[in-house]
Amino acid sequence: MTASLDIVFAALADPTRRAILAMLLEDDMAVTDVAEPFKMSLAGISKHLAVLSEAGLVSRERRGRVIWCKLEPDALKAASVWMQGFGQFEAIDLDDFERFLATELSDPETVEPPQV
Repeated sequence: MTASLDIVFAALADPTRRAILAMLLEDDMAVTDVAEPFKMSLAGISKHLAVLSEAGLVSRERRGRVIWCKLEPDALKAASVWMQGFGQFEAIDLDDFERFLATELSDPETVEPPQV
């Protein structure tokens, strides 16, 4: 499972690949349509799609002369389950924490003198 998670997270690490996945949430798309909004070559987009396909996040199918891409949401399931394991911790409100530290550090009685 670790190896497959590594491949999925590596694929998700790139912002272009995340954008492609977001586009494919709407519907299947031809490779040329996937490439349209990006300022890169069709070959560059094809490499990104190959990484996504290798991770199992996208499937590609030839229909006539056109290659269509489809999102495979089940591939994210293992990664989602793994990340939910960290959801047991409550999110820290950093503003409250900063106010707490400012209050604690500004009161000389609560700040311990440095040990020598």
